Amino acid sequence: MEMASDDERSVAADSWSVRSEYGSTLDDDQRYADAADVLAAAAAAGNFPSAASDYCSDKDDQDSNEESSMLGLQSYWDASYSEDLANFQEHGHAGEIWFGADVMDTVAIWTKKLCVSFIQGGLSSANDNIKFEVDDKYLFDYPVLDLGTGNGLLLQALAKQGFSDLTGTDYSEGAIELARNLAARDGFTTISFLVDDVLETKLDRKFKVITDKGTLDAIGLHPDGRAKRVMYWESISNLVEPGGLVVITSCNHTKDELLQEVEEFGMRKFGKEDADRGAGDSHQIFRYLDHVQTYPTIMFGGVEGSQVCTVAFQRV
Repeated sequence: MEMASDDERSVAADSWSVRSEYGSTLDDDQRYADAADVLAAAAAAGNFPSAASDYCSDKDDQDSNEESSMLGLQSYWDASYSEDLANFQEHGHAGEIWFGADVMDTVAIWTKKLCVSFIQGGLSSANDNIKFEVDDKYLFDYPVLDLGTGNGLLLQALAKQGFSDLTGTDYSEGAIELARNLAARDGFTTISFLVDDVLETKLDRKFKVITDKGTLDAIGLHPDGRAKRVMYWESISNLVEPGGLVVITSCNHTKDELLQEVEEFGMRKFGKEDADRGAGDSHQIFRYLDHVQTYPTIMFGGVEGSQVCTVAFQRV
């Protein structure tokens, strides 16, 4: 596999990255606007197939025509995190926060609200004004796995919310080294970071909460993205406890597309004929719980939507 050139990495970063105040040298608002323009143009051109079309056929020629990106390749991320690690060692910069610090903090707070609602005996919307006080000792029973953790800052945000059993995995050794260095510097020494590929995971435990902020997006941009997304759902279905939560944040899929992708995975897992013969939701592996409703919305093509969505599923 060829390494991305410096010019290619620069183009990709300028097109996709949403950097925060953590070490960015570019204007945040401009990056967000640039990323939104790229995503909108790509979506309009059909470059990012929706979940509805991802499973419409198993023909090999469709795989060959699917749009991919260097952001779907491990070589890109290895090079990117190698650069981030060097910047940290030289300047103390934390590197990139995928989707920005505001989204990261929203995900952390919203995830805690979901868990608190379960602790308090039922599921009310995490967007509602539920009673939010809970002894942090109860959150110790909520082990969290952050997939594609990158620099690990989402786990730091979750630690600030009271979660204490925290694990982050990434297939890039540079990302894990950076995450460990940042956690040590910032005083979060109990967070565990491991080199692991979610598609070929070696983890032998289950988690009550799994978070993903951009990892499914990157997997979908691999040349074999369709097949790898199926592998992704298979893997997390084995990593999350029955009744556990999966919280996915994406800029590449809408809430409805994620719901349909989960539904399609369940149908594939059990077989359409079995599902048709079964009762009700017999083919469900994950069920939709809730989604963040507080992100800013934009109008595009006469349709209102958000540039980012965060959706929670429960393992059946």
